Amino acid sequence: MIEKVNPKHPDKVADRIAGAIVDLGYKIQENPKIAVEVLIGHKNCKIIIESSITFNETDIFDIVYRIAETKDIRVEIILSKQDEHLAKNQNEKIRCGDNGIFKGMPVTKEQIELSNIARTLYSDYLSDGKYILDGEKLIICQSKAKTEELKRKYPTAIINPLGDWTGGINVDTGATNRKLGSDMGDSITGGRTTRKRFVKSRCEYKYICVYESTRDRKASRIKLCYWR
Repeated sequence: MIEKVNPKHPDKVADRIAGAIVDLGYKIQENPKIAVEVLIGHKNCKIIIESSITFNETDIFDIVYRIAETKDIRVEIILSKQDEHLAKNQNEKIRCGDNGIFKGMPVTKEQIELSNIARTLYSDYLSDGKYILDGEKLIICQSKAKTEELKRKYPTAIINPLGDWTGGINVDTGATNRKLGSDMGDSITGGRTTRKRFVKSRCEYKYICVYESTRDRKASRIKLCYWR
């Protein structure tokens, strides 16, 4: 079974805002220490940034307005320096903390199929959506779409079990890292595209230990990957 949400899902909106702030940090400073958490919903967005960077808050407001696609939102930004002990501990040598060990797994046919369905529906509707595939059982929760229209496209699927809906950040709230399952597939923790790597960057260099395995488990290896 696999779940997917699209870029307009509130949790993914929060992830995208956090990721854009980290990207901005790397434009300002070569090797920044930065962690970003975002909570967004109902015309409010709260952002906590722990960083070695001094940000221009106007740039952060612009990121929120662009990704949320509205300026009718109250943005609260809390900027904090990294804990002095953590900062000092990383001055002289590379140290990794809670970035994790990730078990990379091959993508299954089921995961590929649902990813394609999610992309198609997002292309058609460009609005909040969540999708689940469990063997032959497909559940489609797509906002701003008529149930009967979706049934014609996916006649065997369960469509909008709670009825038609509008979705988005004024219907639901979103927070960073709540939809890791959309990215991790069969991975144990974080997997191939964990958002944690993108919204937290405390070390000057990143070394990630990845367990690689073939689908039939006949071949496997531990690989030390470099990411900067």
